[in-house]
Amino acid sequence: MRIVVVGGVAGGMSAAARARRLDETAEIVVLERGPYVSFANCGLPYYVGGEITDPGVLQVQTPESLRAALALDVRTGHDVIGVDPAARTVTVSTADGVDEIGYDALVLSPGARAVRPPIPGLDSPRVSTLRTVDEALVMRARVAGGAGRVVVLGAGFIGVEAAEALANAGMTVTLVELAPHVLPPLEEELAFYATHALARLGIDVRTGVAATRIESGAERDVVVLADGSRLDADFVVLSVGVRPDTEVFERAGIACERGAIVADEHGRTSQPGIWAVGDAVVSVDAVTGARRPVLLAGPANRAGRLVADDILRPGSARPIPPTIGTAIVRVGDLTAAMTGANRASLDAAGTAYRTLHLHPGQHASYYPGTSTLHMVVHITPDDGRVLGAQVVGEDGVDKRADVFATAIRAGMTVDDLVELDLAYAPPYGSAKDPVTMAGFLGQNVVDGTLRLWYPDDIETVVEEALVLDVRTAGEFARGHLTGALNVPHTELRERLDEVRQAAAGRPVRVMCHSGWRSYLAHRVLTAHGFDSASLSGGMETLTAALQARAAAPQGARA
Repeated sequence: MRIVVVGGVAGGMSAAARARRLDETAEIVVLERGPYVSFANCGLPYYVGGEITDPGVLQVQTPESLRAALALDVRTGHDVIGVDPAARTVTVSTADGVDEIGYDALVLSPGARAVRPPIPGLDSPRVSTLRTVDEALVMRARVAGGAGRVVVLGAGFIGVEAAEALANAGMTVTLVELAPHVLPPLEEELAFYATHALARLGIDVRTGVAATRIESGAERDVVVLADGSRLDADFVVLSVGVRPDTEVFERAGIACERGAIVADEHGRTSQPGIWAVGDAVVSVDAVTGARRPVLLAGPANRAGRLVADDILRPGSARPIPPTIGTAIVRVGDLTAAMTGANRASLDAAGTAYRTLHLHPGQHASYYPGTSTLHMVVHITPDDGRVLGAQVVGEDGVDKRADVFATAIRAGMTVDDLVELDLAYAPPYGSAKDPVTMAGFLGQNVVDGTLRLWYPDDIETVVEEALVLDVRTAGEFARGHLTGALNVPHTELRERLDEVRQAAAGRPVRVMCHSGWRSYLAHRVLTAHGFDSASLSGGMETLTAALQARAAAPQGARA
């Protein structure tokens, strides 16, 4: 059997390597357009910034190492320009001309190419994406050569990583994002913390604004923004998105959806004998059912392995699991992680949900070095099934995100979160882990023990309800909502008549710093007949949400 794999890196190389482990006799040919067949593209920003000093480590495998270890026929510099599904051949362009290669099974892993918006001047030699080793080498040489100012267009994962790395390398960095906030998949109240972490690195963050043109000069370029700002740049990093690199395969009659290859649960395309994996393939979201490519290495690697199983062991191959989009990024002194659905995707899918905000410590509060985790968790309102979670903090973010990812994959509810046996010792966590606390909070919301109100409700609450602030008098003096009544939660039982008189028949909407004390107050008020609700996440969440919206350009939010 001849298996031809188009594209290396994550999905393609996983398929090729797995195929060899399953069949020692198969002829396995890997065709890669560029010079590198297996490189650590996720490590490129850290090489540019100087944290990774040896560019050689970015090459995970070479054609020679793959030939020696797995007897793979790896051919770099081979650009697939045509596919004939009926004849089972691919047409390849090389430095030596055009050739045809036959196949019994074809695996497509073409990946994605960078989006290049119609910005005048974008063809300047100082503008580059950061998707290949060669681009990283050039960018690193510019940094080492004395470049002082850089503009990063796009504040998604790669853009943020590049901006952080270049700031750490001593450059003056401006980060420009068209969306209202950095890391658009993050909820706005968590993106607030990421923006401040970038500012602590000295990065000038511009959100809600587009670049309109790039003016090339003799020594540097100038990036002109829609608001009239002019940003000097020794070079520009373009990171505004990608699109599936599938035109040649769509022309061959392989079904695509908005440019991405359509494949079934085993990676089979619409053409017999052809499979597809990776960034160029439509994935089905496990939570919302949305159909879209997922640009993550983990799902691509898993899909490559499972496609090889389907080719060589079709009767027992497991299906490719729908993705939940778990991702993590370092942002200065913080880490931001997300898994499952966010608010926007749930709204788009018409999925009912409730949102939980928590701000627990990452380990026991009495152990030195404790810091706060800012958490947003979305659950179903009826049974508390976990739909999505996001965590931002200085430490312990990754392990909580991974627990939530596991919970979503397993279909767990908040009851299940409470019952998890999680590792605990004072330097690492708490007897009531932040994940457990999310479970407790979710249980209270689902069974009606706790009723929440949210930052989105602020205008209605201020107009129609009594805002009861149950923080201490000192906390209240340092900042509070206009018109709020301050009754510390420890004094509430003795001052209920005062609250009832101030409410004058209106609902009471309780708040504290993070939500714990207002929950206690809510239970007291409910027991005494008040129409009460507690602010989700307290003043910590409210402040983050309101400041994030104040920073967003006019009209940026729907």
